[in-house]
Amino acid sequence: MSVTITPLSPEEVPHLIASVASLFVEDGGRYDAFMATEWPSEEGESYYRDLVRDEDALCLLARDEVVVGHLVGRIRRGNPLRPTARTAVLESMRVATGRRRAGVGTALVNAFTAWARHHSANELSVSAYAANPMAIAFYRARGFELFEVTSRHPLPVE
Repeated sequence: MSVTITPLSPEEVPHLIASVASLFVEDGGRYDAFMATEWPSEEGESYYRDLVRDEDALCLLARDEVVVGHLVGRIRRGNPLRPTARTAVLESMRVATGRRRAGVGTALVNAFTAWARHHSANELSVSAYAANPMAIAFYRARGFELFEVTSRHPLPVE
């Protein structure tokens, strides 16, 4: 079955929230004990409605007969430490479990890359949990390289 990648319309925000909610549970809930997995349902409506209207943001849905994935990205302009960087940040992406390894994620990233170029980005960035080797391998296969590494030291509750 052929998948179509389309920009999100305001009426489709509930579809995006459903996909993001699944990502929060599948990814954040598995790899981050502090992740507020209920955030998409509680706060997502206004956040994503604002993003749909933002010229420097991209919200995509992947669908065949139903929504099978999403991608959310945005442009981050340089800051005093990196003044010439214009980074397209891949903020969120998910492909439904039964549709993985079928090119849906690649199609989403390709659409994001084209959008980033159109918005004069000079780099792409994405974060993935270190404990999620499949996500890291997926992004590496699409040209992403390690740039920064965040380390943490969990403290036991006393």
